[in-house]
Amino acid sequence: MKRIGFLSFGHYQPVPGSQARTATDALLQTIDLAQAAEELGIDGAYVRVHHFAPQFASPFPLLAAMAARTSRIELGTGVIDMRYENPLYMAEEAAITDLISNGRLQLGISRGSPETALRGYEAFGYVLAEGSSDADDARARTAIFRAAISGEGMAPANPQMTGRTGLLAIAPQSPGLSERIWWGAGTRKTAKWVGEQGMNLMSSTLLTEDTGVPFGDLQAEQIAIYRQAWADAGHEGTPRVSVSRSILPIVSDLDRAYFGREAAAGSHDQVGHLDGGLARFGKSYVGEPSAIVDQLQTDAAVHDADTVLVTIPNQLGVDYNSHLLETIVQHIAPELGWR
Repeated sequence: MKRIGFLSFGHYQPVPGSQARTATDALLQTIDLAQAAEELGIDGAYVRVHHFAPQFASPFPLLAAMAARTSRIELGTGVIDMRYENPLYMAEEAAITDLISNGRLQLGISRGSPETALRGYEAFGYVLAEGSSDADDARARTAIFRAAISGEGMAPANPQMTGRTGLLAIAPQSPGLSERIWWGAGTRKTAKWVGEQGMNLMSSTLLTEDTGVPFGDLQAEQIAIYRQAWADAGHEGTPRVSVSRSILPIVSDLDRAYFGREAAAGSHDQVGHLDGGLARFGKSYVGEPSAIVDQLQTDAAVHDADTVLVTIPNQLGVDYNSHLLETIVQHIAPELGWR
């Protein structure tokens, strides 16, 4: 059975029509939406992380607040840019947040995407080592982070304080968190690496490569490569895979006012240049629920993934996004065999 979650980018801006005009609005509304989504039966509440932009940034205080207001729904990120992170401090924050949530944290991380700031991570105090790439740096930080949340020793003990020698692990530890780490992959090559590393796979509405095939087919190929790499590496258990989709059903006059023009125009994959190469952007699914069901039934990646994250227009507020999620749960999910 499919899990369904929402993914919020946390945009805020004082523009006409926005219900999230300030950072306070965006943060408090996301806490409220997580609670509303849990009541609707939605499985996950995820937030995107950006820096130097009017969007969500440091996610752990927000996730902890969401955890305190909910009891069942998964709470996650999609994704944290590891170039900006101190892996040990992040390991402590992640463990604390996971304990508050009683083991519901699903942490998506990656190298990140192009940001508004040029080499913004340098302003955070992180300068790439000579000869190291963004990807190298993010993966090195990730290796330290994963070791830390797995309980490995990170710092030498002070015998005068502890009465022993050896390496100390970070505290607290949250058992099981290490199995709930996801990597956001934009290419088939990266998906293979994720499978080899034994992390779950998170794939969004953007792939940083293009072979000319439809987005869903290219993403399904990525998923197949990932699962084969996982199996070849000998990892135990069944890995999880999520894909993100923009799903905007129209069942009311308000829906039509917001998205009717987009539905009439139709939506298709887009190909463009990003980060020095070709990228393929997935289309939006906009229209009557029955039409959206027909389109999603032909989306190979949606079929292959176990989790679908619906990207929401968070600036339209809690009430509207609750309505959007309820429409998906009532009129789209059952027709596709999702719970």
